[in-house]
Amino acid sequence: MSKYKLDLSERLLEYASAIIKLSDTMTNTYAGKYIAGQLLRAACSAGANYEEACGAESRADFIHKLQIVLKELKEALFWLKLADK
Repeated sequence: MSKYKLDLSERLLEYASAIIKLSDTMTNTYAGKYIAGQLLRAACSAGANYEEACGAESRADFIHKLQIVLKELKEALFWLKLADK
């Protein structure tokens, strides 16, 4: 396993952990719960999908799985921006 693979995996794990802690601080309203839930799903999914990509069966499969990781990170960014409004 390369240093970079471990580094990104660890960084995504830390990111998901930080999002979990952040979601616990969100307001206990319908909107707060909804945004926190969506944010949690997208942020935690990015790390899980990256781990799956590391076990890809082909280069094309690896690229496809990384595209899913990117989509999840972009979605999480949207929810973070919305929560900041």
